[in-house]
Amino acid sequence: VPSWSAMISFNLSSCNPGPFILMGIPGLEQFHVWIGIPFCIIYIIAIMGNCIVLYLIAVEHSLHEPMFFFLSMLAMTDLILSTAGVPKTLSIFWLGAREITFPGCLTQMFFLHYSFVLDSAILMAMAFDRYVAICSPLRYTTILTPKTISKIVVGIAFRSFCIILPDVFLLTRLPFCRTRIIPHTYCEHIGIARLACADISINIWYGFCVPIMTVISDVILIGVSYTFILCAVFRLPSQDARQKALGTCGSHVCVILMFYTPAFFSILAHRFGHNVSRTFHIMFANLYIVIPPALNPIVYGVKTKKIREKVTLLFSTKGMK
Repeated sequence: VPSWSAMISFNLSSCNPGPFILMGIPGLEQFHVWIGIPFCIIYIIAIMGNCIVLYLIAVEHSLHEPMFFFLSMLAMTDLILSTAGVPKTLSIFWLGAREITFPGCLTQMFFLHYSFVLDSAILMAMAFDRYVAICSPLRYTTILTPKTISKIVVGIAFRSFCIILPDVFLLTRLPFCRTRIIPHTYCEHIGIARLACADISINIWYGFCVPIMTVISDVILIGVSYTFILCAVFRLPSQDARQKALGTCGSHVCVILMFYTPAFFSILAHRFGHNVSRTFHIMFANLYIVIPPALNPIVYGVKTKKIREKVTLLFSTKGMK
């Protein structure tokens, strides 16, 4: 019969589990130091690119438009997404700092999942912006007023918060009496839940279905927006007008494809790809939190004429100094 002290200590350890151990990329431990170098370079590109975009949008009055406001929000969210995961990953790769506290693990998980769902919502808002700009150009400034934009921003930020916050409470209710080793470079909901010695069916149901259904609904709304956009574009009288209208959407379409294609690939591989190795899953998951944040500002810099001109001006002015 277990003693009272043993039962009390078990309950305490269940409520306040000790530190978790993040193992990095299983099977590639001997290459961690080298894998960290490209991750660090891409992370620096992501930080610099998004900070330049935020700086230009803040100081240039010609960029104070709804489209660029949503772009600045995307840049901030990308900074959160990459910073929530990459610094800890690099500390595992280079310093062997594998321990992470339970509150630290929950915090990292929250910001990673929150920024992912928020990124999706921002892309949906940007699709709505392009729809209004192309389908109702004369009413653009009256529809997307600062007050309306503020409501959209608060709405999508609050929606993302409400979707991800239950993940934290679903994990804090679980007892962790077995291993605390996570075969990953960062904490994610189902990965933590699988370490619990209790029924995690609600975690699996909520953690998989609710965010996925949210992202799918965003994709459907983006698809509807672009269906209306294409119909409006092909009704334009001249080829030049069509190309100009499609050109304003080009950067947004590239970012949408870069965000959703690997996301759905990763989700489907996790759910159905039983023959896909864990090493590949984890490597792909790590690339996903650093490559889109690094590429997004580059795509907008190349594809958006106003940003391209301001970046050229910024660096040519610095060069002259």
